[in-house]
Amino acid sequence: MRPHVAFLGLGEAGYAIASQLCENAHVTGFDPAWPTVPPGRPVRFTVTGGAAEAVAGAQLVIGLTAAADAPAALRSALGHTAPGAVYLDLATGSPELKREMAAAATAHRVTFADGVLMAPVLRLGMRTPILVSGPGAARAAGLLAGCGMDVTCLGGTVGEAAARKLLRSVVVKGLTALMVESLRTARAHGLEQWCYDHLVETLTELDGDVIRRLLDGTVRHSVRRVAEMEAAAEMVEASGETAAMTLATAQVLKSVPGRGVPLPEETP
Repeated sequence: MRPHVAFLGLGEAGYAIASQLCENAHVTGFDPAWPTVPPGRPVRFTVTGGAAEAVAGAQLVIGLTAAADAPAALRSALGHTAPGAVYLDLATGSPELKREMAAAATAHRVTFADGVLMAPVLRLGMRTPILVSGPGAARAAGLLAGCGMDVTCLGGTVGEAAARKLLRSVVVKGLTALMVESLRTARAHGLEQWCYDHLVETLTELDGDVIRRLLDGTVRHSVRRVAEMEAAAEMVEASGETAAMTLATAQVLKSVPGRGVPLPEETP
């Protein structure tokens, strides 16, 4: 018998995963914004008129909303889930938010799991890697993996999945913001194409050894690199751009002599 999976949140990510997951599961879903979806969008799963109807009888309820909407999505399901159901929240929220939601779920005898999507859903669909943690993680992972999804269970600590996603976000989104700031300044100097090509070359070369050298070099040369970034900030601002990321980099580098860099031990 196919498992019943309910989605609360049918935006781009929820719609994409639900549309593919229904090949291997009975899928229901609710989203208060669903009536605004453009006509002609194919729907291969059951869209209900309310959250209570969507989650009724589901073994797994997946909340896939913005973080600000995640607590409300959970509340809409409480009191309506089947006995033994797991609520898996996939919003990109803080570990503290996930713990608060877990407490609310537990108070209503609903097993909670904290989950995060680790790649763009529109590219990979239901094959998007997912990390899950919390009391319901093993059950959620087993059910979704059985439907062909890429799910890794991290254990029973709520917030561990969220922490890993946000650590990744610090790097990926921060790096993207740095590239935006650099490319805008490059354009002012007529170096936009060179800058883009150099970014591609630099990032393509990254591996464990290169990252280790970058961090080791920062420990040894942080004072000199502060001066370098302050000069870079002057150039950015002289080009008419806001040097927010460059100045923030200088501030972090200023902290290195006193706080160091927590490098992992090298494996032999």
